[in-house]
Amino acid sequence: MSASPETSFRLAPLLRWLGITLVLLLALQIGVVLSAADWSDGVFQQLVIERLVNQTPMGFIGLLLMLIGSRLDHPQQIRTPIRWVVCVISAVLAVVMITVIPLGISGNNSLSGQVDQGIQQRRSQLENARKQYADNPEMLLGLGEQLAQSGQLPADATEEDKIQAAQNFIDNQFSKENQQIEQAERQRDFTVNQRLFGGTISAAVLAVALVLLALGAVL
Repeated sequence: MSASPETSFRLAPLLRWLGITLVLLLALQIGVVLSAADWSDGVFQQLVIERLVNQTPMGFIGLLLMLIGSRLDHPQQIRTPIRWVVCVISAVLAVVMITVIPLGISGNNSLSGQVDQGIQQRRSQLENARKQYADNPEMLLGLGEQLAQSGQLPADATEEDKIQAAQNFIDNQFSKENQQIEQAERQRDFTVNQRLFGGTISAAVLAVALVLLALGAVL
C-alpha cells in the first residue's frame, strides 16, 4: 500500500533533516580527525584512515535520507538544489575513499614489514642462543650448577643430571619464547586482515556506493 501525498509531505522534511544531521555529524567527526592528523606517522595515518572509513557510512545514510526526502518532496523535479548537494558531497566522499585505498595499502605494508622485522629478530636471537648452548656443554653445566644451588636439584646430583636439568630448563624457556613469537605472528596476521577488510576493501566498497549515490541524485 503506497503512502498518501499528505503522509509523504510530512515525511519528506523529517527525512531531509535527519539526513542533514547525519551529514553534519560526519563533517564534525572528519574535521576533528583531520585537524589532528600527522601524515608522517604511519601508525597515526592508519588510525585516521580507519576513522574515516568507519564514519563515512553514517554520512552515506544521511545523504540517502536527504535524497529520499527530496524525491518525496519534489517527485516531478529531477535536479533540485538538494539533489545537487547530495551529488557533490557524495562525489567528494568518493574521492576521499579512493585516495584512502593506496594510503591504506602502503601503510599496512609498512607496518607489517616493521612487525615482521621484529619477529625475525626475535627468532634469530632464539636460534643463536639455542646454538650457543648446544655448542658449549660448559654453559649447560654452569646453568645446572645454578639450578642445584637454587634447590631445584638434589644435593647429590651428578654432572649428567645437572646437564640434563639445564637442557630441560633451556628447552622449556625456548618453548615459551617460541610460543610468544607464534602469538605475535597470529596477532600480526589478524591486524593485517582487519586493516585489509575493515579499511582498504571497505573504502573501495564505500567509494562505489558513493559514486552510485552521486549519479542517482542527478539522474
